[in-house]
Amino acid sequence: VLADTEVIEELRDSKSFNATTLITRFGLEPESIESLYEYAKFQFDCGNYPDAGVYLDFYRQLSNGANPEREFFALWGKFASDILNQSWDAAMEDVLALKDTIDAQGPRSNQGVPLNPLQQLQQRTWLIHWSLYVFFNHPNGRTGMIDLFLSEMYLNTIQTNCPHILRYLTAAIIANRGRRGTLKDLIRVIKEESNNYNDPITQFVECLYVSFDFEGAQDTLKKCEDALKQDFFLVGLVDEFVENARLTIFETYCRIHQVIDIGMLADKLNMDRDSAERWIVNLVRNARLDAKIDSEANQVLMGVNTPSVYEEIMDSTKALLIRTHALASGYGGEGRSGQSQSSRGRSNWRGGNSRRRTAGDIHSTALQFST
Repeated sequence: VLADTEVIEELRDSKSFNATTLITRFGLEPESIESLYEYAKFQFDCGNYPDAGVYLDFYRQLSNGANPEREFFALWGKFASDILNQSWDAAMEDVLALKDTIDAQGPRSNQGVPLNPLQQLQQRTWLIHWSLYVFFNHPNGRTGMIDLFLSEMYLNTIQTNCPHILRYLTAAIIANRGRRGTLKDLIRVIKEESNNYNDPITQFVECLYVSFDFEGAQDTLKKCEDALKQDFFLVGLVDEFVENARLTIFETYCRIHQVIDIGMLADKLNMDRDSAERWIVNLVRNARLDAKIDSEANQVLMGVNTPSVYEEIMDSTKALLIRTHALASGYGGEGRSGQSQSSRGRSNWRGGNSRRRTAGDIHSTALQFST
């Protein structure tokens, strides 16, 4: 029945794609729904990821709350299938669905898979690592990553379980000029975690925004380029990161100087004088910089850049909404207690329970069912 696309479309159009319809109309046994889950596992083990993802999606729709624990595992399995099939739009939807499901499954969850706080922490840790595959391949992935990783629950998870993820969050914010408003939160976290984790990418932000060490930022930028080239997720971000990092150095330096010598600026940006002058000319031409170049004096004359009131209000409002939501969630969960089996919520599609584990080869290390 599920192999007949016309039947599936007909049932969906009539909003009758459910277990009751399949049992009464096609004579399927109720046990067949659970057999679909096992068949999806078989397809996954055979490497048929497209079909595995489709069947797992069918299982979740047909089960519809009858077996919440398996539905949760099936969602993880569909997420894995979409990643391995490189279906990034579907995988992005899976990230959001998993986030909502994990956040909703508190100790007194009515969804049938109650997770204690430790289990929720573990689930969020896995989601953070697996989502890197999506965020660095989806066209809007980096924006989604910034929003997810800077939310209170996931930022706490990063600081508690996986501070090495700060490397990817930092790279995404630096490379994404439109999200510079989130730098304040990033700087705070990097300062707090500097004793637990640091690498050239986080050190760059620390040098530039914490100690205002422009020489140190310049030297660290060279190390950042090497680190990016050796990172599986960041190798495609090298040119964009370096360009925006130079612009960040320049903007920060310009905030405290009104007249800047081009030769000295070229040294700060690790460029020769002619390249630095062309780079500044391009910035001015593209209206990304309020400045003028005095060729005779070999200087850059900075204009006064007044922050936009509209942008400040929007940033403050967004931050207020996020904190209000976090407070409401915390108040709703206050006083809740209860424990669940340690095996519950631990996805059968994942392997290992390391406290700090990077997103490795999904095919070889993850996605195992329990019988």
